Amino acid sequence: MIGYPGNEGGGGVGGDWIHTMDQAQVPVTAQSTVSLREVTSETVRAICNLKVRPDQQKFVAPNAVSIAQAYFSEFAWFRAIYADDTPVGFLMLEDQPEKPEYYLWRMMIDARYQRMGLGRQALSLLVEHVRQRPNATELLTSVHVAEGGPQPFYERLGFVLTGEYEDGEAMMRLGLGE
Repeated sequence: MIGYPGNEGGGGVGGDWIHTMDQAQVPVTAQSTVSLREVTSETVRAICNLKVRPDQQKFVAPNAVSIAQAYFSEFAWFRAIYADDTPVGFLMLEDQPEKPEYYLWRMMIDARYQRMGLGRQALSLLVEHVRQRPNATELLTSVHVAEGGPQPFYERLGFVLTGEYEDGEAMMRLGLGE
């Protein structure tokens, strides 16, 4: 169970208030330690409250939708992205160990914490996780090709366009042996 100082008793309204107080006391910076943590009953509300900028909402589903989809998918592996003890984002992976390709289904960083390198660090942790999975040779994702979209972010991290499209989104690939 992930706890917060002063919140050993769990979630609820008091837990959310205490968590908000903790966030205010410990600012997130580019030097914060990034980790991927399970979403629990105590943290799900904070994760669902994370939001991208309004102009980015067309590129990624809300976290509540992603978490609901994950619970109905046999292959979903999802984690909250934390900077120190503050939730700052969310990612979800399609994890089918019998296949060589893994698929980054969702990734978002809350608008308040963008442009700090936290997304890059989280993706690096995810790549290391996938490299440890059976048969993994590549990590795929898909992007809306549009101004303000995430394609340049993924390209800076080594993803390349494959030339294929799925559900109107351009597929990108990161080779894991590279």
